[in-house]
Amino acid sequence: MKKNTTTAGPELISPGKPPEDYFRFHQPHVHLASVYGDSWFALKAEAFARFFGTPVFLVTQTVIVAVWIGINAFGFTRFDIYPFILLNLAFSLQAAYAAPLILLAQTRQADRDKVHADADAQHREALAMATEKHLVLAAQQADQMVELLQKNTELTELAQQLSQRIETLTIEMHEKILRGDVTS
Repeated sequence: MKKNTTTAGPELISPGKPPEDYFRFHQPHVHLASVYGDSWFALKAEAFARFFGTPVFLVTQTVIVAVWIGINAFGFTRFDIYPFILLNLAFSLQAAYAAPLILLAQTRQADRDKVHADADAQHREALAMATEKHLVLAAQQADQMVELLQKNTELTELAQQLSQRIETLTIEMHEKILRGDVTS
C-alpha cells in the first residue's frame, strides 16, 4: 500500500473550517509606512483632504460664499466690494493648499491599495496552490480506489471459484458416501 507523502500545511484552508485570520496575507505589510510617513501632519493633512470631498464641506462653503456675497452686495458691510477680490484670494489660497493635500491623500491611498492588491494576489496564489494540491491528492485517492476495487474484484472471483470447487468436492464426496466407495 502506498504511503501518502502529500501533506497539507498550515497555509491550507480545511473544508468547512474558516481560517482564523482572514487578513493573514496583509499582516506582513502592516509595518510599512507610506511615502509621506505616518506623522501627525501627514495624518491630519490626509484627513483634511478627505474632508474636501464631503457634502458637509461643500454645503458649508456654499453657505459661507453666499453670505459673503450677500452682505457685501447689499451693503451691510463693505470689506470686500464687487468684484470680490478678497473672496477670490481666499479661493486661490484654498486651491493652493487643497491640490497638494488631495494629491497627498491620493498617493497615500494608492500605496495602501498597492499593498492590499499584492496581499490579495498572494492569497489567490496560495489558494491556487492549495487547490492544485487537493486535486493531486484526489487523483491519488481515486487511483487507490480503482486499485482496491480491482483487488476486491479479484478476491471475489477467487472466493467464488473456491466456493464452486468446495461445492464440487462436497457433491463428489456425498456421492461416494452414498455409493459406499469410501476408503479409509
